[in-house]
Amino acid sequence: MTTTRILDYFSSLMADDESLPLTEAALSLAQDAYPDLDMQAVLAEIDELVVRARRRIPDDADVKQKIDALNRYFFRELGFSSNLNDYYDPDNSHLNVVLRRRRGIPISLAVIYLEMAEQLGLPVRGVSFPGHFLLRVAASGHDLMLDPTTGQTLSEAQMVEMLEPYVQRVGESIGSALRVLLQPATRREIVARMLRNLKSVYLQTERWQRLLAVQQRLVIALPNSIEEVRDRGFAYARLDYLRPALEDLQRYLEDRPDAEDATVVESELHDLRQRTQQNND
Repeated sequence: MTTTRILDYFSSLMADDESLPLTEAALSLAQDAYPDLDMQAVLAEIDELVVRARRRIPDDADVKQKIDALNRYFFRELGFSSNLNDYYDPDNSHLNVVLRRRRGIPISLAVIYLEMAEQLGLPVRGVSFPGHFLLRVAASGHDLMLDPTTGQTLSEAQMVEMLEPYVQRVGESIGSALRVLLQPATRREIVARMLRNLKSVYLQTERWQRLLAVQQRLVIALPNSIEEVRDRGFAYARLDYLRPALEDLQRYLEDRPDAEDATVVESELHDLRQRTQQNND
């Protein structure tokens, strides 16, 4: 599958928030590393896990009992857990590999869990908590917060402890921050967070071609984020794609002429223009 077709496919998946297919969109991110990936085969594999899970859940069980049964199947029988030995492996964000290894990071494990829960009719949503994606279950009486790497129910005290480093950084009160951060994430927000995880990995490892692929997806996923256009421009520049780099960075400055990083972007544009001129001489 060509890069153009892969991005066109991703664009079609991300076109409408109401009908956005989270699992399919999340799985499609793996096509950058596995362009011949059989998407339907992987989705069918998840469907089969749901069939097996359904056999383990009594029809007359309440939500809490059904969640407990799903957790036993997902974490104990199937053995899904966090890949602590190689946490920053990009494959931890590729659902085809996560399914095969039964190892991932919180958000990739959560996406598979969410798909299974939705098919089973369970009221589970994703929560884009800082540093560790969570699951929120609408149980009778009060909502439960689950760790998608273990299925453990998290107490408010545990979540406050997890949040402390981030709250200190932004200067908020923990109580008010916690209430805001436990709101369910949209499907688009989940896909964008997965992309930003990959973006961080590829920046650190200086894998510029893979970074560009991620940036192209981020521009599609977040069409109102001019910052992602800027970052795509920098990725183009790293790969000596001078014309698209110039276009993206000029577009950023036109939209944000007073941006804090305007000087940095202007310097990069100056360098790109010089390189373009040298190539034309």
